Amino acid sequence: MNMPEQKTALLIIDMQNDFVMPDSPGHIPGAEGIVQVVAELRNIVRRRNGLVVHLTRNYRPDGSDMEAFRLPHFLQGRKIAVAGTRGAEVVEDLTPEEDEPVIVKRRFSGFMGTELDFLLRRKGITRLVICGLQYPNCIRATVYDAVSLDYAVTLITDATTGETRAICDANILDMKNIGVECLTLEEFRGRWEA
Repeated sequence: MNMPEQKTALLIIDMQNDFVMPDSPGHIPGAEGIVQVVAELRNIVRRRNGLVVHLTRNYRPDGSDMEAFRLPHFLQGRKIAVAGTRGAEVVEDLTPEEDEPVIVKRRFSGFMGTELDFLLRRKGITRLVICGLQYPNCIRATVYDAVSLDYAVTLITDATTGETRAICDANILDMKNIGVECLTLEEFRGRWEA
C-alpha cells in the first residue's frame, strides 16, 4: 500500500535544546546527529501535505508536574525542559511552522493526558510516522499507545535515537514484534514518494 493513501501525520518527539544540544542537562548521546534526518523527513511529509505535529516536554519551574523518579535530580539543579526557557524550545533547524501543532506532554507518551488522539482523529489521521527522542522512553511509550489506539505506525529508525546502539536495536526489535513498520529515511522516501 502506498503510504499517502492513508491520512498521515508525522510525530516529532522531544527534539528540544535540552535533549539535543551537547552541553545541555538532558543531552541524549547522538541526538544532534539526527536533526538533519528529522528535518528531511519533515520536508518529505510537508511536500505531500501530511500533518506535522511536534510533541514536547515542558515542566513547571518548581518541578511539581515532573515524573517522581526525575524530581530529585530536578530539585538538585538538573532542570530540564522548564517551560519558557531556551532549553524547552524545539531546536532551531526544526522550528515548527505556524500551522504545525505543538503538543506539550508531561509523561513519556504523547497520548497520555494530551489532546493528541483528539487532534489526529478530528483530522482523519490513520497512519503515524514517528521519530525523535528517545527509543526506550518517549518513542516507545508513544508507539505502544498509538498501536493500542489502532493507528498504523511507521518508525523512522535513523531519525530516532537512544543512548546506545544496543538500546536502539532492542527497541526496534520489540516494536517490529507488535506490527510497527521500521524503516530508514531512504526506505520511507521510496514508499512515500513512489
